[in-house]
Amino acid sequence: MLVLIPAYQPDGRLAELVRALDRHHVLVVDDGSGPAYAEFFDAARRAGAEVIALDRNRGKGFALRAGFAHAAARHPGHDVVCADSDGQHRPADIEAVAARTALTGAAMVLGVRRFTGPVPARSRFGNAATRVLFRLVTGLAVTDTQTGLRGYPARTLDWLGRVPGDRFEYELRLLLRAARERLPVEEVGIATVYLDGNRSSHFRPLRDSARVYRPLLGFAASSLLAFAVDAGLLAALVTVTGQLTLSAVLARMVSATLNYSVNRATVFAPVPHRRAAPRYAALALLSLTANVLLLGWLSGVLGSLVLAKPITEVALFAAGFLAQRAFVFGRERQPRGAQVVPVRFPVRRERARGGTVATAYRRSGR
Repeated sequence: MLVLIPAYQPDGRLAELVRALDRHHVLVVDDGSGPAYAEFFDAARRAGAEVIALDRNRGKGFALRAGFAHAAARHPGHDVVCADSDGQHRPADIEAVAARTALTGAAMVLGVRRFTGPVPARSRFGNAATRVLFRLVTGLAVTDTQTGLRGYPARTLDWLGRVPGDRFEYELRLLLRAARERLPVEEVGIATVYLDGNRSSHFRPLRDSARVYRPLLGFAASSLLAFAVDAGLLAALVTVTGQLTLSAVLARMVSATLNYSVNRATVFAPVPHRRAAPRYAALALLSLTANVLLLGWLSGVLGSLVLAKPITEVALFAAGFLAQRAFVFGRERQPRGAQVVPVRFPVRRERARGGTVATAYRRSGR
């Protein structure tokens, strides 16, 4: 088993984890921690770890990808399990995920926390919010989207390196990409551990939350752009023609074309035009009919097009997104489609053949 540890400004718990995993080869990536933390990396070396260093702090995602590349080049054929280095993940849980990774055909194995016991409020709320948003966007029910304990088979290392993201958003992007490509995902239950109220977290609540949620909210930006174009054209055309129905049709044709192009390129999987375009056209026609009927009815009831338009768009927004995800841009079902398989897997003390444990620095703040 190969243990890969991207670590930023660690403490003595890094060497403790290395010693606890002394049956495995350990690779530590120093993410530009600086001279003040050299003693902790020296302690990790003395405990048996191989240590490589980045020239400066590049972020967790970058450090993980550097570790994956090193593992693929120097230790080919080994699976990778990413875990935290500061005590948040117990060695027994790391072993359980590593053992399952060696046996399963899934693209990734998640060590998921149940959030029982004393959990910081921001961590509990953050994980709950992300879980709901992730399921809305992808249709994939993941218990713990923020877990840093993950197993990746050796065959996925090249794929892992192609997913963008340098900081905390990287691991969420991996889940999003797996969902888009309908790769199977499995879960292994682990203990929920927060030490000292999570004070050692390197997570910056505003900046890093924006990075984490940015992939999930990309579809909303696309819809907002289409809404702005649609609303602007509708107002202009109604002023010129005086015809609400005709104006709504023309405005929706332009905004729908824009929305289709942006969604296909950046939000959903880029399925072939020959399949996606006819389906989008059918959905757009249905949406247009619903839009015109609802817009006309609300305009009469409220006596204001300005009020009726946003209410109509909000009412149709969620339905439109879900329909695009499932009907227009959804990939054809494969025998082993995207799924999350909960696994009750006992901790096994014997070495998992071909297993690799990659221990990342903590999933800070989540």
